[in-house]
Amino acid sequence: MKKPFAVLLSVIIVFALTAYATAPTAPADDDRIHVTILHFNDIYEITPVSGGKEGGIARVATLRKQLLARNPNTITTLGGDLFSPSAIGTAQYEGDRLAGRQMVDVLNHFQLDYATFGNHEFDVKENQFNQRMKEAKFTWVSSNVFAADGQPYAGIKQNLVIPVTDKKSGKTFRIGMFGLTLAANNPGYVRYSDSIAATADQIKQLSGQTDFVVALTHQAIDDDIELLQKFPQIGLLLGGHEHVNYQNWRGNFTPLLKGDANVRSVYVVDLHFDPKTGKTQVKPEFVPINDTLTEDPAVKTVVDKWMNIAFDAFRQQGFEPEAVVTTTTEALDGLESNVRTRKTNLTELIAKSLLRPYPEAELSLYNSGSIRIDDVLPAGPITVYDVIRVLPFGGKVQLATIKGSLLIKVLNQGMANSGAGGFLQSANTQQVNGAWQISGTPIDAKKTYKLAINDFLASGKDHGLDYLKPGNPDFVIVNRGENTDIRQMLIDQLKRN
Repeated sequence: MKKPFAVLLSVIIVFALTAYATAPTAPADDDRIHVTILHFNDIYEITPVSGGKEGGIARVATLRKQLLARNPNTITTLGGDLFSPSAIGTAQYEGDRLAGRQMVDVLNHFQLDYATFGNHEFDVKENQFNQRMKEAKFTWVSSNVFAADGQPYAGIKQNLVIPVTDKKSGKTFRIGMFGLTLAANNPGYVRYSDSIAATADQIKQLSGQTDFVVALTHQAIDDDIELLQKFPQIGLLLGGHEHVNYQNWRGNFTPLLKGDANVRSVYVVDLHFDPKTGKTQVKPEFVPINDTLTEDPAVKTVVDKWMNIAFDAFRQQGFEPEAVVTTTTEALDGLESNVRTRKTNLTELIAKSLLRPYPEAELSLYNSGSIRIDDVLPAGPITVYDVIRVLPFGGKVQLATIKGSLLIKVLNQGMANSGAGGFLQSANTQQVNGAWQISGTPIDAKKTYKLAINDFLASGKDHGLDYLKPGNPDFVIVNRGENTDIRQMLIDQLKRN
């Protein structure tokens, strides 16, 4: 995820939804064909977030039914990121991690229509990915993502035409759709083509077959803007990836829409196609999803089933998910847009927790990408499951020695990674007038320091930090922390505080 930026000419319309089904409908004598699109993106949680006040796919299911009652020509789209990462996805069930199985099943019952790939779809193993493809009852559309041999995945549409016929006039509105994904995740089983070249090809293929073209994307907003500026044929871009809502108008005044992650918000887009003129009017509306919407009982039943399965799995790992760890007097900020750009009270708690197994450590370091909750835990009881949501992938806490010169290089790279998972969080470090200190003392480039570090960061796999790995004489693991678990360290720290 790239860091969100201030977008020129952006228009964000926010309103509270109470009963969307009562929204105005087109006049009876209007001969235009009306299609409604319900769009959301980046969904990792199947239950509500923000202490139950926001989000929840079962609430969106209620909205979908309201929209269908208003307009039977309603379709739903998802702008990528649903398999991973999530706490539930790490739960072991029937010999394997869920790895998105729970989300696909919930979305099947939700009756999602169309989805494109997000970069996190490729976090899972190839066999897991292929199994999710088989399980999905919705249609995948992807124009620049291919299997390792360069061929499209079985059953995936590179583009499609959605015909909507008006019963009264017999006229048909043809909506063309194609999908794009940023090349940010590169396991061996996936290949990407250039998104601009792929779009040119899709526009050419859809030419003459459609009345209106929709781009369903999961890429950085800069790339979405470039797409609309280069291809005025696109009438609507429905995106994802940033985790925060956007409504921008680019290119030929084409709407670019992205909702908040975990369905804290969605977009409802009304298309009115005039068969006489061939023109389509686009009316997007930003809809917050909160506890004013009831949860659809049928979808909630499926959600509850998977939550019970996951909790049973966590118990087998030695965690009691519903147990209360502590009660806080302030909210703990785990929003991705914050933890990847600065310290928060939650990131500081985690940083301090890494010091717990190693009293001799002078500082701690971990990558902010370890934090996956993308939520604010409200003041009040904090459960073990909340901790699992914060750090779903767990990992060991290790003790290392690191030379001061390398430590300064690491800390500088961590700052350069702002906005990404490689942005580093730490305990006992400060930057004063551009110089790094540990507990108020400037770092000595020649000195060797003792460092508590999570095992992923110590593997050298994060962006620009490949020198943090075995074999570097300036960075040596002296205790691999075989009996440590970063989640348990955080539980202990929360109890202490």
